[in-house]
Amino acid sequence: MSHFDHLDLDGHALTLLLAVVEEGSVTRAAQRLGVTQSAVSHGLDKLRAIVGDPLFVKSGRGIVATAHAAELARRARGLLDELRAFSHAAGFDPARLDAEFTIAANDLQRDLLLPGLLRTLRAQAPGVRLHVIASGAPSAELLRDQACHLVITPRPPEATDILQKRLFQDRYAVFFDPALRSAPVSRAEYLAADHVTVLYEPRRWLDIDEWLLAQGVQRRFVATVPGLAALGAMLRGSPWLATAPSLMARTALAGLGVMPVPLKTPAMPMYLVWHQRHQSDPVQRWLREQLQAQVGPALVG
Repeated sequence: MSHFDHLDLDGHALTLLLAVVEEGSVTRAAQRLGVTQSAVSHGLDKLRAIVGDPLFVKSGRGIVATAHAAELARRARGLLDELRAFSHAAGFDPARLDAEFTIAANDLQRDLLLPGLLRTLRAQAPGVRLHVIASGAPSAELLRDQACHLVITPRPPEATDILQKRLFQDRYAVFFDPALRSAPVSRAEYLAADHVTVLYEPRRWLDIDEWLLAQGVQRRFVATVPGLAALGAMLRGSPWLATAPSLMARTALAGLGVMPVPLKTPAMPMYLVWHQRHQSDPVQRWLREQLQAQVGPALVG
């Protein structure tokens, strides 16, 4: 019988468990937490003794959580939320905050908003760290399982426990390499060209691609890539076109030719999304406010 009991658990132990589960590596978890690998290994040994489970098994060059560890991680996220709420119940001072926020975003919103957000957060709360993950086509489970605190997406999950706020609206544009081809100024030229687009996961195309197909607009795709930022490498040095949010011209697609789509297309709204359990949390409210404050400078700059 182990001499450890539940009182040996604390927020640091739960945070360590989550870091190893999410990173799939003791080395990367140590880097994320700012501690040594031996400290992480020692913490895992202590957790194994407490819960009576190996927690992780080798898989290729990394490690994966056991079923028991995965369930413990799910519960740990909830307990850490409760601990944060408890510690901030008497008042919230960003300067005293020691926390890591996970935000899910794809290429456009990541590069447009999150660098400025990190600078703002660190100026007000030097103890804050930002963990950014790809959102793809996000599901409600991403927020329900507490895998992240916020999602920035044009596709908010439809669920009664998921809240959202519109951040901004973009339009779609055509990107091309002006050294290799001229702008497709007509519908006929646009449809006669070969195209590159984004496919986040099987059968999950960009909204614009699904919308055009529903209108009966057929295009020839020569390649699909996993994210908007990858379009640039495909377009440079080629005669191909890509239809993407126009704000990509300020980030990964800067320097390419850009023009309005030569046919009617819908606008592309962008939303900030969170779970209802964080609605009244002062820390989460502060985080949302800081992110929303990045929109104006990002759109003007």
